[in-house]
Amino acid sequence: MSEIALIGKKIGMTREFYKSGQLVPVTVLKMEKARVIHVIDEEKRGYKAVQLGYGKIKSSKLSKAMKGYFAKKNTEAKKKLKEYRVLSTENYKEGNEFGLEIFKDIKFVDTKSKTIGKGFAGAMKRHNFGGLRATHGVSISHRSHGSTGQRQDPGKVFKGKKMAGHMGDKLRTMQNIEIIKTDLDNELLYLKGSIPGSKNSEVLVKKSVKNIKKMTVAEKIKAAEIAKKTPDKKKK
Repeated sequence: MSEIALIGKKIGMTREFYKSGQLVPVTVLKMEKARVIHVIDEEKRGYKAVQLGYGKIKSSKLSKAMKGYFAKKNTEAKKKLKEYRVLSTENYKEGNEFGLEIFKDIKFVDTKSKTIGKGFAGAMKRHNFGGLRATHGVSISHRSHGSTGQRQDPGKVFKGKKMAGHMGDKLRTMQNIEIIKTDLDNELLYLKGSIPGSKNSEVLVKKSVKNIKKMTVAEKIKAAEIAKKTPDKKKK
């Protein structure tokens, strides 16, 4: 079940306290249930996959083709459709719904969301440049990025040159984020630390790709308590 992903809405940030008194900052996500719209067979496409639908949408906002597609599948219209390759399609049937229960035994997840757009920004803000010196010889160009190109040869500015431009509003993936708590009744997911994006922005959450061996916050606290209880060896 962990091969698929869920889409949630970023509500904001808060904090969680443990019995030991330790405080952990968390990001709260309101998760949506995903519905299986189509199961793709290897015989037809050459690979196994499932198509999931997320969110509600008015039928008036759908094209004729999409109306026909959802009518054929005998399911309500969904705002977003995403396809995931899976090892086996046996666990998936059209019409099935998946929620936070897919993260039941998972400790770490990967998130994908859009960063906050900051508009047109200068080189100092965008690329952390130091700027020009604020002493003799610098006239009204303290925050400029300095020389841009070379001389007649090559006679152009190379692509990728760090200059002023549009900042933010880009898709970013955060890996190995710890799940602090899941609230199945309210469909809330509490993740450790911050996640890119503004409030109400969409966040895609899936099982971490990397094999993580590090301890969770709860495991660290438990290990510390056990260490306190065990008596120290008497010094000779």
